[in-house]
Amino acid sequence: MADAALARAVAAVAAEASALALSQWRTDFRRWEKSPGDPVSQVDLDVNTLIRARLSALLPDAGWLSEETADTADRLACDRVWVVDPIDGTRDFIRGRAGWAVSIALAEAGRVTIGVLDAPARGEVWCAGLGQGALRNGVSVKVGNRRDIVGARVPIDALAEDSDLVAVAKPNSIALRIAMVAADEADLVATLRWGHEWDVAAAALIATEAGATVTDAHGVQLSFNTASALAFGVLATTPAIHAAAVARLAERAKVLSAGKDEGGVAR
Repeated sequence: MADAALARAVAAVAAEASALALSQWRTDFRRWEKSPGDPVSQVDLDVNTLIRARLSALLPDAGWLSEETADTADRLACDRVWVVDPIDGTRDFIRGRAGWAVSIALAEAGRVTIGVLDAPARGEVWCAGLGQGALRNGVSVKVGNRRDIVGARVPIDALAEDSDLVAVAKPNSIALRIAMVAADEADLVATLRWGHEWDVAAAALIATEAGATVTDAHGVQLSFNTASALAFGVLATTPAIHAAAVARLAERAKVLSAGKDEGGVAR
C-alpha cells in the first residue's frame, strides 16, 4: 500500500511543477532538438530542476531517473527511485496544444507505488497509490468493460480505412493516452518501439489501479528501475481484450523488438 501522506506531498510537487510549466506555455521559450525528432525546451529543464529539488527533500535516500537528467547506475542500489518526465508530450507543449502533463512516479522493488499526472492545460490531475485506486480530479476512475477488440477505441491521429478499430482524440503525451484507458475514454493504447520507463511509470499505475491491464507490447509485466530503463512498447487495455491485442501485435512486436538488445542498443 502507498503512503497516503507521501502521495499527497508528491501531488503537491506535481502541482507546483505544472504551474511553472503552464506559466511558460504559449510563450517565447527556448526550444531545440536533443537529436533529430526529439524536441526539448528550457521549460522541460526548469521543471526537472524544480521537481528534483522538491522530491529529494521528501526522500533524500531515493534514487532518480528522469528524461532530462543524465542517468547513472547509482539508482540501481536504491530501494526507492523517483521516475520522472518533467513534461510528457513536449511536442504538444511546444506547439501550444494541451496534450502534455507532468509525470511523477515512485518505484519500489520494481513496482510503482505512487503515480501522479498533472495536466494543467486540460484541467486534469490524475493520482494513484498502489492498492488504493485511481482518481481524476478527486473522482474515482474505472476502466471500461469492452470485451471485443473489434470496435475498440484507440487514441490515434488516423486509422487505416479498413481498420476495425475506432479513433478517438489523441494527446501527444503517451501517459495521458494510457490515462484515457483508466477513465473509460479509450479501450486500447499500444506502442511498438523501445521506450523509457519515465514515459509510462505514473500512467501505468493509474491505469492498473483503475482496473486496466498494462504490460509491454509482448504482454510481459512491466518492471521499473531496471538497468536499461527501457521496455519494448506498452499495451494498456480493458482486461477482456488484452490477450487479443497481444496476439494481434505479436508478429510485428517480434520483428520490431529484434532491432535492439535488452540494453536498448541498436544492432
